Amino acid sequence: MPVFNEADTIAEILERVAAVRLDPVEKEIVLVDDCSKDDTPHILKMHAHLPNLRILTHQVNGGKGAAIQTALAHITGDMVIIQDADLEYDPNDYPRLIAPIVRGEAKVVYGVRDLRTQRWYMALGNRFVTLVTNLLYGVSLRDMETCYKAMAREVVEGLKLECRRFDVEAEITAKILRRGYRIVEVPIHYQARYEHKKLSPADGWPTLKALWRYRHWNG
Repeated sequence: MPVFNEADTIAEILERVAAVRLDPVEKEIVLVDDCSKDDTPHILKMHAHLPNLRILTHQVNGGKGAAIQTALAHITGDMVIIQDADLEYDPNDYPRLIAPIVRGEAKVVYGVRDLRTQRWYMALGNRFVTLVTNLLYGVSLRDMETCYKAMAREVVEGLKLECRRFDVEAEITAKILRRGYRIVEVPIHYQARYEHKKLSPADGWPTLKALWRYRHWNG
């Protein structure tokens, strides 16, 4: 879970994640505070007692991609789900995300959002970068930019991530596809937020550059 200046939501999302039952799968929460400047560090200290929670801290803000890189380097489980620190996504969707992996039907599962709660230009941007992904990589994804990406450990270990900001979503997808993995998509619950939103239309260009950059990546 990458976190940066999420004092308004971090307590609730942590409690939601901790409350999800995945029996018989054991769960760990690896959280990276990306040098938050608000009250987030204090709130995290108050929740450090939550079971199987590990809090890692960046001394310099590096971006979402950098936080994900740190988190992935510290995981111990057989599967990974990326979780944003706001309340746009519902952790109760975890069981449906990991089900195809548990059943041996897939190594990668993406949660597909209903984008109707997004502002029109954000929804348009999401659909456009997904279209570009499909054209460049010969697939038919419905939601490349989704935060909810569930992956088997073997997939994560081969990604060798480099992007440090929001373009990491494109890098993850590109490298998964270049390594020959099939991405299974399942519907999830989603409610767009607008307060303190960090992703902006300006992040679209780095995303497109990452899609182009990794189109011939071979690890």
